[in-house]
Amino acid sequence: MAGAGSRPSKKPRLVRHPVPGSAGQSSQNVHRHRVFTIQPTGQINLETRYLDAVLPADNVSETHDVGADCCETDPWNETYISLDAEPHEIYVLTEKQKQMVKDDPMRIWTSERSHYLDEMYRFIESRQLLRGRFFPSTSTDPRTAATFAVLEHFHLLSFESKVSAYEFYHCLARRSDNTGMKPIKDHYSVFLRIMRQWRNLTSLKRSGRGHDPAGVDATQQGQLAVLCPACPQLGKNVPEDLAHVSSNERWLYSLFLAIDANFRLKRRLVSNDIKDPGLSPGWGYFVEEGQYKTYLRDHADVRQEKSMCVSHNAINMADTKLAKGLAATGVGSVVCARHDMRLASGIGDLQRGEKYMNMDYIVFSALSAFASTPIVNFSYDIACQWHKKLWRRVSTLPSQLQPNRTHTAFNFFVPKFHIAAHIAACQTNFSFNWTPGVGRTDGEAPERGWADINRVAASTKEMGPGSRREVLDDHFGDWNWKKVTAFGHVLLRKIKEAVKAKTEHRHALTELEESIKQSDLGVASLTNWTNEVLAWELDHSNPNPFESRVTATTQAAVRLELLMQDAQDLEDRSSVSLHSDVTPSILISTGLDIEHTQRRLCADNGSLGQHATNEQQTKILARSNSLQRRIEAWTNIQVLYMPSVSQLRATNATGLNHTPSDDKESRCPRSRPNSVKPEDFQLLFPSDICSYAPCDLKLLHIEWSLRFAQANDALDECRSHIRLRHQLLHFKSQHLHGQCANTRARKTVQAVDDQLVLSHDKYLRARSALVCLSRHVDHVGWDRGLQPLKKTDLRPIGDLGGQTLGTAIMPWIWLTHGISSHDSEGLQDTLRVEWCKARARHNRWQEEIQLLLVEMQCVLAFLTWEARQWDERATLRMVERSEYVEGLIAYANRQAAIHRGLSASFSGMWRDVGALVSAGLDYGAEGEQDDGPSIDRPSIDEPPHEDLDGVD
Repeated sequence: MAGAGSRPSKKPRLVRHPVPGSAGQSSQNVHRHRVFTIQPTGQINLETRYLDAVLPADNVSETHDVGADCCETDPWNETYISLDAEPHEIYVLTEKQKQMVKDDPMRIWTSERSHYLDEMYRFIESRQLLRGRFFPSTSTDPRTAATFAVLEHFHLLSFESKVSAYEFYHCLARRSDNTGMKPIKDHYSVFLRIMRQWRNLTSLKRSGRGHDPAGVDATQQGQLAVLCPACPQLGKNVPEDLAHVSSNERWLYSLFLAIDANFRLKRRLVSNDIKDPGLSPGWGYFVEEGQYKTYLRDHADVRQEKSMCVSHNAINMADTKLAKGLAATGVGSVVCARHDMRLASGIGDLQRGEKYMNMDYIVFSALSAFASTPIVNFSYDIACQWHKKLWRRVSTLPSQLQPNRTHTAFNFFVPKFHIAAHIAACQTNFSFNWTPGVGRTDGEAPERGWADINRVAASTKEMGPGSRREVLDDHFGDWNWKKVTAFGHVLLRKIKEAVKAKTEHRHALTELEESIKQSDLGVASLTNWTNEVLAWELDHSNPNPFESRVTATTQAAVRLELLMQDAQDLEDRSSVSLHSDVTPSILISTGLDIEHTQRRLCADNGSLGQHATNEQQTKILARSNSLQRRIEAWTNIQVLYMPSVSQLRATNATGLNHTPSDDKESRCPRSRPNSVKPEDFQLLFPSDICSYAPCDLKLLHIEWSLRFAQANDALDECRSHIRLRHQLLHFKSQHLHGQCANTRARKTVQAVDDQLVLSHDKYLRARSALVCLSRHVDHVGWDRGLQPLKKTDLRPIGDLGGQTLGTAIMPWIWLTHGISSHDSEGLQDTLRVEWCKARARHNRWQEEIQLLLVEMQCVLAFLTWEARQWDERATLRMVERSEYVEGLIAYANRQAAIHRGLSASFSGMWRDVGALVSAGLDYGAEGEQDDGPSIDRPSIDEPPHEDLDGVD
């Protein structure tokens, strides 16, 4: 960048030279001057003029091009600014310029004691500077300009590294002088103005606005956005009319929209829309600000409804979001849920939190560009609440934003990562995993985009409203373009994964169905389950087959049931209680409480370490003494119901406690049989001695019921602790910074982890007792729902060892939600839920393959359509000057060639996709196709619709 205040490499000077006259004439003095010329190609030449001292300046005796010869003798040719070099470098001119004076360059006269570059910028018109690849700071009387090279360099650097203009400008300043002894005049504000104009003109040029005869003023809202070529764009990559598409195939042209808010992209209360209105109002990804704020002002008195699900802060705190000193607390956004691309007119500022009226306007502004789309699938982390009364709110939107609900079906989902925090009903009714026609969409696309754009939050926070919108629009456009160029590799990778996963899940489903069909009851049940799940997929008002219909047995419920049975026995005078206050059920339940107290005391004692304080030791000793007295009282009553325990203890028969077979999976400290401490005392339950000594059958049944409920309670505790630990870790990584806050957070996480260890050990002990008891009581099939619990199973629902909920590696604790004490009913309910989920996982992968094939066809069709659009734009605008015509045609042809090149590249990558999909198709044993959606699979070699080639 050069300017009036910057240091020139050499000052111009006036030099007198004696020139010999002709024969008989004396020598005369001439003035030597330097002349800069701009060639039509944009090249700048430096020429030497020798003029008579008494002649006017326009009498030029001869003109010389700058070349290697004059570089050696003329100090004026010592330096030369290379327009093709790096922006901060100065090169010595060694190559003779090709253009001659006959090309009619514009000659610039430089007077004495003036900076030649300043004079060149002063007198040359702006368009001639642009031809020379200089961008002037102003269109009239420019004194400062930036080279195209420096602007292009910063433009790309800001996309990749998110460097701010301030950092980049001062980096160049330090490259010029890193000592500060010769400070350079500040041109930072000028650079900001130039860069803002550069961004705007670049987006207009790339969108074809320079080829429109109507001019830039005819630009429509969202017209500068880079569109998603894989989404259904009616008239572009799919036919205008989808009436010929059957009802079973309409889901292939569904539009997937993901909604979310970002509260890191704040804007401080600086400047306003009058001072900084923006150069492209509503032409990109932000909604048009005037209409948007008018709608918000007209509905400012609308109250936000509270959440009826879990306590969603996005809903409940929408009116209380801290907004002091902020013009915008964040942004709301709508993106393409399957391809992570920003949508035109799909972003808007949020004034006070994530209010419905803000999000409604933004969502349906983006949706207005997709008229007549057959199905729209919304993904929103609060969709379970947002969809309520939605259409009542939509009726208050401007008429052009209200969708046609007669031709479009709307579905609502919660993203897969967020759905774990919702109640059980939301986890099935709004799940991507169990709903047909969505493939393997996860709905988390906005989160991936925020990770990229959050890095510019610090620099955009202090900008005016117009400047900030334009910078964010520019970054969103670059994000979209990089997504477009990556479609070839991304879609190919996805379809390879989908074909492999579909095959694996087909085998898993077949094995499960074959095991169920081994009995007549299983065949009949499978038929009923199929009818139920098909009915629910057509109408969600029908009973949900993915929900367990058997109430989970809890320890409290079993204790209540046993006490009621004791009361009934007393009333019937059939009680065989050997103690006036303690019945057999109270004896076993109290023993389980003592066992749990032993486990907690053992864990706390083990965590003291070698340097425990006196206070800590006192608390542990007090708890130990209290436990000792409880054990003595309990054992005195135990001998009444279990006399054999006295002989076992008298003979010092230690080690009778059933040790879990998977004891190594527990991280809880183990008891020591030879220890005299109360936490190590062996209680000897019926399950411990039933294999060595006679035991009352009633006691065995009582302990079975309590242990079975204890195992279910322990599972629920494990799930709760896992969720809580995962949420704490996520909150810590997102919001806590600094050593003090992180240390406190780690202590909290460790406390939750300790509770998880105890719950895990409780489950292992309960299951081990059930294994012993099952040999003496008539209970079968219980182990299907209470499987061995390994440490690797203690993972949150979103952390699946590198896989997702649609894979078979899901920990079993998330797949089974409660087993009934009535074994046959509980087993049937568990099998039904698991079969429905296995079927859904297989069908989602099959749908994913079909969606990917259609998306590949849409991408190729869109690129072809875009190339044809540029072909038409080449000659659309009529201009007078021939060089302008050549420029318009050349740029349009280049853009058309880029899109055709992408199309050819993608076609080459995908040439074997048809064979890959055909080889991965699974068929049943009888040659019948699986029971997924009855849709004809499209082929990459054959478009899924016949009249695609006729789309303009």
